[in-house]
Amino acid sequence: MRKILTLILIMGFLSKLFGQTESKTDYQPDWTFYFSNVNDKLSSIATDLNLINIAPINGQDNVVYVSIKMPNPREDGLSSNEDADDLWQIEDEIIKAFDNNKLNYTFAGRLTSNGFRDLYFFGKNTILMEKKVSLTMTAFPKYEFDFGHKPDKEWSGYFGFLYPLPRQMQVIQNRRVLEQLEKGGDNLTKAREVFHWIYFKTQNELDQFESFTDNLGFETKNKGKTEQPNEYKFVISISRVDKVGYDEIDEYTLELWEKAQELNGEYDGWETSIEK
Repeated sequence: MRKILTLILIMGFLSKLFGQTESKTDYQPDWTFYFSNVNDKLSSIATDLNLINIAPINGQDNVVYVSIKMPNPREDGLSSNEDADDLWQIEDEIIKAFDNNKLNYTFAGRLTSNGFRDLYFFGKNTILMEKKVSLTMTAFPKYEFDFGHKPDKEWSGYFGFLYPLPRQMQVIQNRRVLEQLEKGGDNLTKAREVFHWIYFKTQNELDQFESFTDNLGFETKNKGKTEQPNEYKFVISISRVDKVGYDEIDEYTLELWEKAQELNGEYDGWETSIEK
């Protein structure tokens, strides 16, 4: 049984076409994680991607941080299995304390790096939030911690730090499609035809991209003008037989993404079949 799965990048062509509109009343969080480099240290960042559609939130003009020193970090500075359960419990208890006091706040993300787990909240009543953090941490005496706040009305800490860069977003979306393939019974080891779509503003840019992908062994499946009401008037679809493991998929999709960026285009995603 073959089933087609399609990846559409969050910041890609469709967001340009339809815009980003989402009210707080029907808000659904979209948490994910990705690896980054913070202060020359390997770091794991988790955040709610959908906050980009509603942030900054009125009244939540301050960022409150909680920095927890991990007793048993891994050698690379990330969290170990020994600390994992406590770290999740600490996070849950802080959130529960905020909720029980009906505080106007948003949990925006967490950073794990260099032996520390940092939690980031945007809120209004920083004095009460910090008091609840301090009370919560009394239940975890072996964990050293620090906390504080600063004004951030524009949520620069979210947009400029927690939210992934476009390249990181590509990796996130690759991982999500692979997870769906695995749920369908695919073990990701079999090579199969993988299709890609890329949009451009001019025919010349499309032609340059096609020449580039021809040299990489891709086959052009279709190309031409679109009927979309935006600046991306040209589209090309290409394919190649490839493996789709977690390492392999990032290698060639990022190569296509970077070339599209160089030519002012938008790499809009890939799709393939489930191979059991």
